[in-house]
Amino acid sequence: MTILHNSLVCLAIALVAFLYAAVGQGGSTGYIAVMTLFGFGATVVKPTALFLGILVASIGAFQFWRAGHFSWTLFWRFALLSVPSAYLGGYLRVPSQLFRLLLGVILLFSAAWLLWRHREPAEVTLPKAPIALIAGAVIGFFAGLTGTGGGYFLTPLLLFCEWARTRNAAAASVFFILVNSIAGLFGYLYSGQPLPSMAILLAGAAIAGGSLGSHYGSRRLPARGIQWLLAIVLILAAANLILAS
Repeated sequence: MTILHNSLVCLAIALVAFLYAAVGQGGSTGYIAVMTLFGFGATVVKPTALFLGILVASIGAFQFWRAGHFSWTLFWRFALLSVPSAYLGGYLRVPSQLFRLLLGVILLFSAAWLLWRHREPAEVTLPKAPIALIAGAVIGFFAGLTGTGGGYFLTPLLLFCEWARTRNAAAASVFFILVNSIAGLFGYLYSGQPLPSMAILLAGAAIAGGSLGSHYGSRRLPARGIQWLLAIVLILAAANLILAS
C-alpha cells in the first residue's frame, strides 16, 4: 500500500470518527464502509472496526460523562444483559445476510423518524427494568453479530419511546457501545482470530477525530443538530448493512 493510500484511509477514518462521536456513536459501521471501500479483506475489517469503535467510544463516554449527560440508572438496565449477548454474537459464525438486511431497513425507518421529529420530550420516563433488559440483550446480540457497538439501535429506541432526551440518549449509547464493543472483540479474539496490525495503524486517526467530535457533540451541538447528524449516521449505517447483505 502506498503512502497516499494510507493517508487517505487515515483521513477518512478521522472524518468518520468525528461525525459518529458527535452523536454518541463509536463509528464501527463507518469504519467498515471505509475499509471495504479501500479494499481491506473481511478478516481485517470486523476486528479493526470493533477496536477503533472501542477507542472512540471510550473518548465519547468520558466527554459526555464530564458534560453531565450520563445516567447510570438508564445505562445499566440496557447494558447488563447486552454484554454477554454481544460476546455470544461476536463468537458465533452464522450467516448474517438476512439479519443485516433487516437491521438496515430498521435503521432507515429510524433515520426517517429522526428527520421528521421536531421536539424534545417534555418529560421522560425510565423504562421498566425487564423491558430494558430484554431490549439490551437483543441489541447486544445483533451488535456482536454485525461487528458494531449497538448504539445505532439503542439511541433511536430511547428517543422514540421518550426514555431519554437527546444528549442523555447519546451518553447512554456511547457507554453501551463501549461495553458491547469490548465484549464483541473479546468474543472474536477468543474464537481464535488475531487483531490485525492495521487496527493499531489507524488508531491515531480515530482518536483524533473522535476527540474533536465528542467534545463538539457533548457541549456545543444543539439537540436538533444531534438528531439530524444521527439521522445521517443511521442512513450511512443502514446502507452499509444492506449492501453487505
